[in-house]
Amino acid sequence: MAQRVSVGNDWQELVEKNISSLAKKSSLLNEKFQQQNGKYLSRLQKQEAKLKLKLGKVDSVLARQLFDGIEEQYAALKDNLPNKGNHFYSGHLDSLSTALQIFKKVQTFPSPALEETLSQFSSLQDKLDQTEVIKKFLSERKRLLKQSLEHLGMLGELKGFEKKAYYYVTQVKEYRALWDDPSQLEKKLLEVVSKTEVFKDFFRKNSQLASLFVLPGDNPSAVSLAGLQTRTSVQQDIVDRFGSGPQVQQLLRENLQEAQGQMNELESKLSRFSSGSFGNRASNIELPEGFKPNGQKTKPFLQRLEYGANVQSQKARSYFPVTSDLGLSLGYKLNDNSSVGIGASYKLGWGKGWNHTKLTHEGVGLRSYMDLRLKGSFFLSGGYEQNYRTAFRTIQQLHDHSKWQASGLIGLSKKYKVSKKLKGEMKLLWDFLSFQQIPKTPALLFRVGYSLK
Repeated sequence: MAQRVSVGNDWQELVEKNISSLAKKSSLLNEKFQQQNGKYLSRLQKQEAKLKLKLGKVDSVLARQLFDGIEEQYAALKDNLPNKGNHFYSGHLDSLSTALQIFKKVQTFPSPALEETLSQFSSLQDKLDQTEVIKKFLSERKRLLKQSLEHLGMLGELKGFEKKAYYYVTQVKEYRALWDDPSQLEKKLLEVVSKTEVFKDFFRKNSQLASLFVLPGDNPSAVSLAGLQTRTSVQQDIVDRFGSGPQVQQLLRENLQEAQGQMNELESKLSRFSSGSFGNRASNIELPEGFKPNGQKTKPFLQRLEYGANVQSQKARSYFPVTSDLGLSLGYKLNDNSSVGIGASYKLGWGKGWNHTKLTHEGVGLRSYMDLRLKGSFFLSGGYEQNYRTAFRTIQQLHDHSKWQASGLIGLSKKYKVSKKLKGEMKLLWDFLSFQQIPKTPALLFRVGYSLK
């Protein structure tokens, strides 16, 4: 029979609400890590095959030394072989795992759901550890290839490998950040459990962090000190060897100060390590020289989409607009500096004045656009549109292709931040096909809109 643990009702209720979402979230991340590991390792292996082919034409002996057996190494990485001392620590995962482990001791908790979530957590930890193995392998592989190719003047051939290794590390960081971004329920759960003594005690004794370090509050006597010298034995050894004169004491103080300075320097370097990782510092892949990464490349497809809306009104009569073009758009970010998209517009008629208000269908349009960053928040904007500028009452009327007019647009746009996810946009565009249109339409267009990431 499992040991009974006393926990609050609020805590248990929060776990029950979180259990399915935690299992789903960890399962999703497991799949993403598995897919990305396989994808990038295959791409990197292809890069090495190209390098082997090119190097073989210059130095066949070196090519065999560098690349013989490399296929087996990549196959082993893809097969998720057991981790060899490269551990990634996630405080969020550790805290959640510890909280759920406590509930294994609660008899009334539904064990299948709990066991499934803990199993997903364990698998996720394995994937996180495996990314450290791959990062270390890529770092060492890059160093070896760079040393071997440098004296042959073939460093340029290594850039393809370096770029893909960099994107792999960036992708891993994004997935880790996705996991460490807690939902509101997760925040509430951890807030509640962290205040309880049962959690503090269990975390101190059973968490991953506890296995790596002796936490504050632990009994120092419980830590094995076998084989370590005591302060008294060290002092006696110094006296036996060097005596106890004032010169010896001064020399010891100077050496201790120097040692303290070195410890401070090491502590400073440690603070620059990647958050959460207890792996090798060399596992961080540096940015290749002269390479400008595409910050959108490692983002999921949906995160690269932009949803926009804009409005454009015609000249007013008695402070009342005749028509307004209401547009919707869907964009895709090619990289950090450019995006393309499509959209549609609807021309709404308002009537002839404040005393003659009447909503009518005055036209529709189909749009495409492209924005290219010039500098800062200013963009070069262009696009092609087809507009039906005649009033209509039924959809069948839109089938008359002769009434559709083409517009070719080019101009400038200014984008500005409204909130964390909402951006404003102003566009001044020139329609260089307006002179061909009958009836002639305005050559300059001013549009104001918003986009949602």
